[in-house]
Amino acid sequence: MSNQDKKIQILDFEKPIYAMQDKIDELKRTSSDTQINYDNGIKTLEEQTEMYKKELYEKLEPYQKLQIARHPQRPNFMDYVHYMCDDFIELHGDRHGYDDKAIAGGLAKIGGRNVVLIGTVKGKSTKENLECNFGMPQPQGYRKALRLFEHANRFDLPIITLIDTMGAYPGMLAEEAGQGEAIAYNLKEMAKLGVPIIAVITGEGCSGGALGLAVANKVMVLEHAYYTVISPEGCASILWKDASMAKVATDALKITGEDLLELGIIDEVVKEPIGGAHYNAEEMSANLKKSLLKSLEEFDKMSADELRAHRYSKFRHMGVFAQ
Repeated sequence: MSNQDKKIQILDFEKPIYAMQDKIDELKRTSSDTQINYDNGIKTLEEQTEMYKKELYEKLEPYQKLQIARHPQRPNFMDYVHYMCDDFIELHGDRHGYDDKAIAGGLAKIGGRNVVLIGTVKGKSTKENLECNFGMPQPQGYRKALRLFEHANRFDLPIITLIDTMGAYPGMLAEEAGQGEAIAYNLKEMAKLGVPIIAVITGEGCSGGALGLAVANKVMVLEHAYYTVISPEGCASILWKDASMAKVATDALKITGEDLLELGIIDEVVKEPIGGAHYNAEEMSANLKKSLLKSLEEFDKMSADELRAHRYSKFRHMGVFAQ
């Protein structure tokens, strides 16, 4: 890990990596102070550290991936806009008097392609998270997204959604304003759109709050992100009446990219930098941009009717029934 990396919040299972790096730094200081050459020892330790780090992140348990997906320094919607978009014009409001900051979107240009880009927004500080309600949209946010979906359909622009949310806001005011109806209406209307839709789970993808932006022709999940019908804590609270059983629930829910790909819920897992997207947002954005542009090309030759049929078939074939 570099000195810049050390500014990143360390997860418990990552501590051995940093302990090894501290030994390397100590050996370098000793070598400098005593003028004794420890280059061979330093090189050996660096190789061992890199090997351990690679093996660790390649064999993460689902609960460890969950921790990475929730990392407070993980790239958010505006980070991806900054690194992926040649141009971005944000469009505000649901045209009913509200502008939910938990969802942002607008006109974007990615690799020369004009698209409508929409996503949930998380902050990187308490102040930012309070402004965007910790990335939990209210009905007004889903209605804003629907307005942008309709705009894309009207002008024949592909739609890309970036999703990182614990779920739709479950507060009383949101329920009174029609939270369930707003999400359900989005599901119905997204199914009917005649333009390509690509949804990307960049961090957390929980419940209907995520699905309200993910009725897509192609669903991608970043390597350490997760996508689930309910949070592991919520599942544990229901099944075992104990939220501390979240680790067991995480294993049972099959929420990681590998499991979701095998089950046919998603279509692609996008590789993250070693350690997770928060270690190199620019590299992560470059990987995602490459996948998005390739996917857009796949849908270029499909008509509106073919895109709708493709979307219908994709979701209709999800699930395995045993008799």
